[in-house]
Amino acid sequence: MSGKESNVKTLNSPKPPAKTKFMFTVILIIALLWWSAYKADATFSELIAGFPNIFDVLVQMWPPDWAYFERIVEPLLETIRMAILGTTFGAIIAIPLAIVCASNIVRVSYIFYPFRFILNLIRTVPDLLLASIFVAIFGIGALPGIIALTIFSIGLVAKLLYEAIESIDPGPLEAMTAVGANKIQWIFFGVIPQVTAHFTSYVLYTFEVNVRAAAILGLVGAGGIGEYYDRTLNFLQYDRASSIIILTLIVVLFIDYVSTKLREKLL
Repeated sequence: MSGKESNVKTLNSPKPPAKTKFMFTVILIIALLWWSAYKADATFSELIAGFPNIFDVLVQMWPPDWAYFERIVEPLLETIRMAILGTTFGAIIAIPLAIVCASNIVRVSYIFYPFRFILNLIRTVPDLLLASIFVAIFGIGALPGIIALTIFSIGLVAKLLYEAIESIDPGPLEAMTAVGANKIQWIFFGVIPQVTAHFTSYVLYTFEVNVRAAAILGLVGAGGIGEYYDRTLNFLQYDRASSIIILTLIVVLFIDYVSTKLREKLL
C-alpha cells in the first residue's frame, strides 16, 4: 500500500469519541442524581438506618397464613373480572379514536391533533386517581374500578394503535384509492387487516397491566383484592398480606405467560 492510499484510509476512518464528551455526560448524570436526591430529601444515611426494617417485615410475613387463601380467592377473581371488562370496553372505544388520530387516515391536522391531546391527557391521569374520582361519584364497589381501567385502556391502546396505523404499508391504500374505494372500504380492507395482529397484542398487553392495576384500586374503595391489601396492612397482619401477595403473584405470572405466548403466535 502506497503512502498516499494510507493517508486516504486514515482520513476516512472514524474517529473515536472524545473523552471530554464522555466525562461531561457522566458528570451531568451524577449532578442530576444528586439534585434529584437532594430535592426529594432522600439520603444514604436514611437508607442505611431503615434497611434493617426490611428484614423485620419479612420475618413477620413468614410463614403466610395459608388458611386466608379461601377468603381472598373471590376478591382476586373480582379483580380479574374488572381487568377483563375494563380492557374490553377500553379497546373497543380506542379503535375509532386511533383511526381519527392517525395522520395517514385523517389528513387534517386540526382534527387529529386535538384527539391526540385528549389521549395524552387521559394517559397523564393515574388510574388510582381516576378510581378515587369515580368512587366519589358512584360509591364503593367494582364499578368505579372498571370505569377507571376503561379510561386507562383507551389511552394506552389508542396510542399504540394509531402509531401502528401510521406505519402500515401505503401500497394497498393507494391501489384501493385508484379503483375508487370509499373511505369506509379503505379502512376495513386496507387498514384493519394490516393492524389486527398488533391490535390484539396491544389488548393482551393492556390486560396484563390492568390486572396489576386492578389489584391496588381497592385501596381507594374500587373493589377487588386491593381492599384486602389495605385491611391487612392497616392492622399489621403481614402474614395475611404475604398470602395475598403470593396468590396474586401466581395469577399474574400465569396471565403473563399465556399472554406472552399468544403475542408470540400473533407476531
